[in-house]
Amino acid sequence: MRYFIALIILLIITLYGQDNQEKRTMAKKITKSESEWATCLNPDEYSILREKGTEMAFTGKYYKHKDDGKYVCAACDYELFSSNTKYDSGTGWPSFYAALDKDRILEKRDNTLGMVRTEILCARCESHLGHLFPDGPRPSGLRYCVNSISLDFKKAE
Repeated sequence: MRYFIALIILLIITLYGQDNQEKRTMAKKITKSESEWATCLNPDEYSILREKGTEMAFTGKYYKHKDDGKYVCAACDYELFSSNTKYDSGTGWPSFYAALDKDRILEKRDNTLGMVRTEILCARCESHLGHLFPDGPRPSGLRYCVNSISLDFKKAE
């Protein structure tokens, strides 16, 4: 009986710890009207982050960027990707094979332009980042293809 009680207590402690970890990694949602977004983003940022535009390939400031650090949402400063998972996909946009945490990115079906894709958005402010494709390198096999304008960078200290 003591072993059974100890097992139950251990299970409760484990589940409680996981629940608290999830709460710590979840971001407080940022909700603004489109007119509020228009006042805090420049026209190019607004076009991509809020109107789901795309910057021209091979032109973005982070396409060939190689510094160590974290890439954050340009609209709300939420950490999204690590430089450790960035790679050159040859597509002309910054590409990552993994997000910092799966809960930091929202995935949404995108049927625009006569194709079916997976749009990726910031989980905190729901700004458009780019698209997710299943043609990335190991270990994930994923390619998070992101507009540079959707990102800012925090250099590692």
